[in-house]
Amino acid sequence: MRDDRERLEDILEAAAAIEKYSSRGRQAFEQDELIQSWILRHLQIIGEAVRGLSPEFRQGYPDEIWARAVGMRNILVHQYFAIDPDAVWEAVRDSLAYIKAKSRGILDGEDQ
Repeated sequence: MRDDRERLEDILEAAAAIEKYSSRGRQAFEQDELIQSWILRHLQIIGEAVRGLSPEFRQGYPDEIWARAVGMRNILVHQYFAIDPDAVWEAVRDSLAYIKAKSRGILDGEDQ
């Protein structure tokens, strides 16, 4: 079973994978199905990693970002015909850097 530290590393790896192609901009995201699939898959990985964080971890590091990441994962996995590309891009644009910084800060012992 993966521990919380490994799950935070998973979040960071998936965030880096998203940044690799989201850096090409929204137009590339909208026009390239492979980029869309890549980003959606790695958002799912982030949500799954967050979903697996222990209750003790979540109590020790309460933050709305955890629930939002799991909520996004649930939509991407279970409601894939209703995926809103605007909402996905907003999550990448507005939340990815935050969850990445939060995870890195916890791993580095800077987020107490």
